[in-house]
Amino acid sequence: MHLLRRLGAAFALMASGTFFVAGPALAQVPKPWQIGMQTAGSPVEEQIQSLHSLVLWIITLVTLFVGVLILWVLYRFNAKRHPVPSRTSHHTGLEVAWTVLPVLILVVIAIPSFRLVYYEDHTTQADMTIKVTGHQWYWEYTYPDNEKIDFSSYYIKDDDQTPHLRLLDVDNPLVLPAGKNIRILTTSADVIHSFFIPSLGVQRYAIPGRTIETWVRIDKPGQYYGECNQICGTNHSFMPISVRAVTPEEFTSWVQQAKTKFAADAPAQPVTGRVDVAQVQQ
Repeated sequence: MHLLRRLGAAFALMASGTFFVAGPALAQVPKPWQIGMQTAGSPVEEQIQSLHSLVLWIITLVTLFVGVLILWVLYRFNAKRHPVPSRTSHHTGLEVAWTVLPVLILVVIAIPSFRLVYYEDHTTQADMTIKVTGHQWYWEYTYPDNEKIDFSSYYIKDDDQTPHLRLLDVDNPLVLPAGKNIRILTTSADVIHSFFIPSLGVQRYAIPGRTIETWVRIDKPGQYYGECNQICGTNHSFMPISVRAVTPEEFTSWVQQAKTKFAADAPAQPVTGRVDVAQVQQ
């Protein structure tokens, strides 16, 4: 009993500690012992979770039905009850049923699946465009609608003195206005990467020589996190994505500041917190 109490107290302390450290970002990052998806922060993610729930209900009912059927067959048609086995070769009604029912189930799943694929593909009424370029191993963000603001985003090293989420916070987050339809164009400068933000329903490959489109509309201001979702080399795990959604007014103010901070034609300058690839490899 004492051991159970100590374990319970330790678990409660860990949970409370995680809450106070992560703070408001808990809704947009994985949680300890989390089973479900992250809280949806966009219409696309809401539809993804809706489809997930539909498929989960279907496979649960199918699994229960098959399990009960197996138990009934084991009980009803065992060797004790039927010492002489039946010579029935087929049953037309059963064969039609186990062919038609799976087809109907797949149709029920396919219709919302195709609808979702087309919905998340692109937006016809984009308020702005963001170009995302994957590099080994960091992200480059370009704002072609805002005087081609361009900057790189590196993860913050663990030995940095500022409070941050390990392997999630970056030196320069992607700043986007909430409530706007944002076209996202992904590409890569070297190998295949994947731009993945779970709570926003964004996942697109970044492939050299290709430009792939998707979109997002963030429901409300906040911080949203993601990762490169395609193994891209030694430091694949050091490619976090941090999106800071702000109000349209705050975004306009940020753009004015970014024009000075990030010059599109300026050479890259070392920034505190960027990953030292040589040190990581050592």
